[in-house]
Amino acid sequence: MLAKFINEGTRLEMQALEREDSGTENKPKIYASKICDIISEDTIEIMMPMEQQKIVLLPVDKEYDMKFYAGAMLYQCNARVIDRYKSGSMYLLLMELTSNLRKYQRREYYRFSCVLEMGARNLEEEELLALENNREKPLQPGLPLKKCVIVDISGGGLRFISTEKYEVGSLIFCTYQLLLGGEPKPFEVLGKVLAVKEMSNRKGSYEHRLQYHNLDVHTREMIIKYIFEEERRARKK
Repeated sequence: MLAKFINEGTRLEMQALEREDSGTENKPKIYASKICDIISEDTIEIMMPMEQQKIVLLPVDKEYDMKFYAGAMLYQCNARVIDRYKSGSMYLLLMELTSNLRKYQRREYYRFSCVLEMGARNLEEEELLALENNREKPLQPGLPLKKCVIVDISGGGLRFISTEKYEVGSLIFCTYQLLLGGEPKPFEVLGKVLAVKEMSNRKGSYEHRLQYHNLDVHTREMIIKYIFEEERRARKK
């Protein structure tokens, strides 16, 4: 029954149910991993997560909230670390499910730190009107873009730095490339600016937090796939 919803290769995020000893941090850390094997209906084998290209040795008997990205669906359960070991070149955790697997409605995404070039611009009035009227091709091609730098990215949005200050609540057009399967793939997305602040160490530069607007499921899954490919590449290094 478990394999009907999740299987080998399914990506996941996990965070401790109880607060970890993490200094001044208010929220538990979120770790990215993936399923390596389903042992039984209540036991799965997963990759040990990584942080800053280092393997994180999660403690045995610690319980975690786990969210699984299975295509367009998101599932959640609680699980406890019952063993950790190395098999070949892989470092693994054996997890015992302590609650039933269920659909998870609210999407929270692991944010991947990076440095990626991006072009951005405000939407024209005609484009905004076209979006309101649900036209098929609301965007005008070839308009000039401002250079920006993405500093983290997730399936839900991104954070970027620009010398242009975009207004909170505004919709902007963004274009960037992600490396997928060893090949650069272009992405064009719309985003809503959630927050803006001037950087204290770089006057005239602004940090923006952006939430994707009307992003289709396939594009979102491709972004999540990029994040996990980069995590896997870092793990191999």
